[in-house]
Amino acid sequence: MARDLNKVMIIGRLGADPEMRYTSTGSPVTTFRVASGRQWRDGAGEMREETEWFSVVAWNKLAEICNQYLAKGARVYVEGRLQTRSWDDQQSGQTRYRTEVIAGDMIILDSREGRPSRDDDDEPPPREARPAPPRGGRASPPDIGDEDIPF
Repeated sequence: MARDLNKVMIIGRLGADPEMRYTSTGSPVTTFRVASGRQWRDGAGEMREETEWFSVVAWNKLAEICNQYLAKGARVYVEGRLQTRSWDDQQSGQTRYRTEVIAGDMIILDSREGRPSRDDDDEPPPREARPAPPRGGRASPPDIGDEDIPF
């Protein structure tokens, strides 16, 4: 049986602070935009640059984490799926479409010292927002020196 795949991976910077709201059933939802750039040389050898903007939607616990720990300018990795929704514009009567990344995972890529802060607390980010260990094996053991050996 053939399987379909809808997967998006983005690394970029937030264009503004995330916005969190709650659905009528009380589920948190956070939205933010991520800019991802690329550079290349054109046929004449000139450097060119292009920026693509992605609308990201996070739900539930991930929404709360994104709202608490992300801020404008933060560098993030977002993994999720694409979803297009449509609605009828009341003013023009036209059908409008919007394609969004529905986040399933988010990793903050800024170092803690260089990270923009939205909160004044020094609480570390929850486990879900910390960088994941490398794939394909166990995390490498911590780096220890001679003074750390107990004998």
